[in-house]
Amino acid sequence: MSRDDMFRVISENAADMIAVVDANGKRIYNSPAYERLLGYTPEELRTTPALEQVHPDDRARVAHAAEQARKSGRGERIEYRIRHKDGSWRVLESTASVVRDASGKSNNLVIVNRDITDRKRAEERLQHNAFHDALTDLPNRALFLDRLERAFSRAKRHPEYKFAVLFVDIDDFKKFNDSLGHAAGDDVLVQIAQRLMSSLRKDDTVSRQPHEGEGPPASHDSVARLGGDEFTILIEDIHDASDPIRVATRIQKVLAATALSIGEQEIFASASVGIALSTSPHERAADLLRDADLAMYRAKALGKSRCEVFDTAMHANAVKRLQLETDLRKAIEHGELCVHYQPIVRLSDMKIVGFEALVRWQRPHVGLIPPAEFIVVAEESGLIVPMNRWLRLEACQKMQLWQAEFPCNPPLTLSLNVTAKEFAHPGLINDIVQALEQTGLEPSSLQLEIVETVAMRDGEKPEGVLRQVTALGARLSIDDFGTGYSSLSRLRHLPADTLKIDRAFISRMDIDGDNRAVVRTIVSLAHNLGLMVVAEGTETLEEVNELLAIDCEYAQGYFFSRPVDGETALQMLRTGLCNQGSSSRVATAKPLPLPVRNPR
Repeated sequence: MSRDDMFRVISENAADMIAVVDANGKRIYNSPAYERLLGYTPEELRTTPALEQVHPDDRARVAHAAEQARKSGRGERIEYRIRHKDGSWRVLESTASVVRDASGKSNNLVIVNRDITDRKRAEERLQHNAFHDALTDLPNRALFLDRLERAFSRAKRHPEYKFAVLFVDIDDFKKFNDSLGHAAGDDVLVQIAQRLMSSLRKDDTVSRQPHEGEGPPASHDSVARLGGDEFTILIEDIHDASDPIRVATRIQKVLAATALSIGEQEIFASASVGIALSTSPHERAADLLRDADLAMYRAKALGKSRCEVFDTAMHANAVKRLQLETDLRKAIEHGELCVHYQPIVRLSDMKIVGFEALVRWQRPHVGLIPPAEFIVVAEESGLIVPMNRWLRLEACQKMQLWQAEFPCNPPLTLSLNVTAKEFAHPGLINDIVQALEQTGLEPSSLQLEIVETVAMRDGEKPEGVLRQVTALGARLSIDDFGTGYSSLSRLRHLPADTLKIDRAFISRMDIDGDNRAVVRTIVSLAHNLGLMVVAEGTETLEEVNELLAIDCEYAQGYFFSRPVDGETALQMLRTGLCNQGSSSRVATAKPLPLPVRNPR
């Protein structure tokens, strides 16, 4: 078999496309694979110059590779696009070699083309998936940070170029997930992503003209999803802070304009937006994202559904908060915390019937830290769980000692707060059991206080936790009652023993008829349900007399005592009064029998 015959047999059976092209760029041979893969007949290929079917953007590169192959004898591997007969573009991987005749001269090229279109599409899909969010198809954190880095670099080189980062967080998104389920929550995120895109005008996303010395402008989306319910937006070529504020305001209007349709449900969503400007001093591009995040949290703290522009005070506060969290973690580990006790008083005889235990922090070289400063940090960081675990053990031990020294019937009670974070913690019940077992305190002496908004949550899990508490023999108190939006029918089915009326209603009830009416209604409701009532925040003699007049049994507040250390609380028990001399000024009232809870 001659070389020509061998070449023909190989080329006609090869999966790749093989062509021989003369010095003028005309094909003088095309293997059958061309017709199979590109749809052209041999006649169409012979009569059409090879470069005409190559994508216009790739022709110069293909011609250069062919010229290099003629000079060196073998060209480098290249990729280029060629038009299929149906009009689509296919991607080929190509190598070219010179064909020499007997004299060693050659003008012809043998070109081997492999169709790699499917492989390139798969690579593009992988590349796209690596830099886009799977749920919304928006750019993800990695791609957003890359674009942010590019914008940051441009701003360094060209001071007149300004941009802004918007950090968008959906308000109360957890509520959607908890009430509608995660699938519905995903649907919410998809619809919000679409609205965010639609809220950006063309001039927000259109790429700018490049500065001198830069390559062509990169056209890209401005919106990205960082994860969860957090989105970011890069706004380029701004003039001042009013530009991103305008975009943020438009986003909030678009979200609030119409309800989101989730199955048969319709819900309204709002967002808090933080804004960071490139004009602020930043060492790294990622610092802008951090600052926009801080501004977003500031917007949430001020009431949600609003936008805030970052300022340096926010960063200082964030650093201070981080230091506070670090110090609090050490305080828990090194025993810097202490317990203070506020008495709960029976109004009929002004006797102490129990104490609410409250954690306090004696910070070295600083002094006593107000609870308002560190309780929020503990709750947000999750430190509230180990902190209150320690508090329960310490307070239960103290109460067990006091009960032994001051026996009475019923025994003194210990009230402990359970926060929202603790309530959701799977180890709560086990922690309570351990505290009771280690100290020997009777479960019936323990009163766990849960705020109304947590206790009244719908669902089997919250109610299940409440019933586990009472199954231990502990008692349950609904704290801050009146500040939420409780369903009375739900209240009737909760295993609670006590309602604690929020101090907002107790305050000034002696001169505010509305407050007095609300408190009277709550007391009456509680008694009808067989619940005891404690009035929180009682501060004046007039308030005490008003409470007695409407048959409120118990109270606590500054009128009786501020929260005090254990030694001072012990002295109160020894004197039998928490506000000596005050009982004689209280209106005469007959002792009230403890209400018996109706069985349910």
